[in-house]
Amino acid sequence: MTVAASAPGRWRALALICAGVVCAMTSWFSATAILPDLVRDWDLGPGAQAWLTNAVQLGFVAGAVVASLVNLPDIVALPRLMAVSALVAALSNAVLLMEPGAGMAIAARALTGAALAGVYPPAIKLMATWFTRGRGLALGFLIGALTLGSSMPHLLRALTEGLDWRAVVIGTTAATGLAAALFGLGLAEGPHGFGRATFDPRQSLAVLRDRGVMLANLGYFGHMWELYAMWAWFLAFATAAEAEIIPFPTGSASMLTFLVVASGAVGCVLAGALSDRIGRCATTAWMMGLSGASALAIGFAFDGPGWLLALVALVWGLTVVADSAQFSAAVTELAKPHLVGTSVTLQLGIGFALTVLAIQIMPMVAGAMGGWRWAFLVLVPGPVLGAGAMLLLRRLPEAAQLAGGRR
Repeated sequence: MTVAASAPGRWRALALICAGVVCAMTSWFSATAILPDLVRDWDLGPGAQAWLTNAVQLGFVAGAVVASLVNLPDIVALPRLMAVSALVAALSNAVLLMEPGAGMAIAARALTGAALAGVYPPAIKLMATWFTRGRGLALGFLIGALTLGSSMPHLLRALTEGLDWRAVVIGTTAATGLAAALFGLGLAEGPHGFGRATFDPRQSLAVLRDRGVMLANLGYFGHMWELYAMWAWFLAFATAAEAEIIPFPTGSASMLTFLVVASGAVGCVLAGALSDRIGRCATTAWMMGLSGASALAIGFAFDGPGWLLALVALVWGLTVVADSAQFSAAVTELAKPHLVGTSVTLQLGIGFALTVLAIQIMPMVAGAMGGWRWAFLVLVPGPVLGAGAMLLLRRLPEAAQLAGGRR
């Protein structure tokens, strides 16, 4: 039986899932994109700036871990869970409009992250109910949607330069509310369901003992050490470089940041197609090799020429997230079927916990190095270790379960 015959409507479902994820994820970096404005208007110190960025990560970690412990993605209907979560994310994002001060804003950002833990991991499982073959490409589109959504606040800030920063918050809040409507009214689970689990926290421990799943997780953890720290602080790096390069490529640091993050959406789709042809392990190892090399090279292009900075930055943006989908695809293929939702959520929860540390130390590293030029060097070990884990997985018998036997 072909996938087309077994899952009619799968591309429409994928399009709706991706549209909803793009809209929902605009709230992730909504505060980061306007951080220079908030620093000026709220008189934020360096610590408050880092926590305002990191609060979303912490909230996501807490939400993902709690959801995995109670097996929430495996016991609640996925469209309902995603709709309610997106609505909560929209409301908590809107709190910024009230100018609540640093403490309340950080708490609201944490709630936004916790709510998005009910959108992104369940979206991966929901997609997998529609796709068996071609799952890598489908996940490439999905993570591409996450990437595009994450870049949108920077585009909004670039397009509304000179206007009040609240325009970015209003736009991202409206988009996240639209996501809630798309999830609640337009989606259903596909025919390739994984079955329902019952509440049992011990099932999370069973996930951690699975050798194949854990190697895929280790690859993902190395990838995550690099990814969100780069996304979170590239605007600071580009702003510092803007003072060194005249004229600055793309016109502004905000526009370059948008293009760098958004380029990852193309990388996700390309890596998804590639992984279904040459294998999950080979694709992820290649992408981490290229992104690690870019993290190493970006400092050399800091003071120009402008075309070189833009080229290295875009290659980095293209590759830094390109492999992200394939770690989740690997878990859906390696984990026990009734624990797929819990396995993916646990993977994401631990991975995002690492991003909290990486994001928090980046300003400290920049301060110790006298600026942002060489700060990204601290991210290089992540992709190096991640690529090693995936190459080790490629040699194990469990890898035969990946991408129809393509390792």
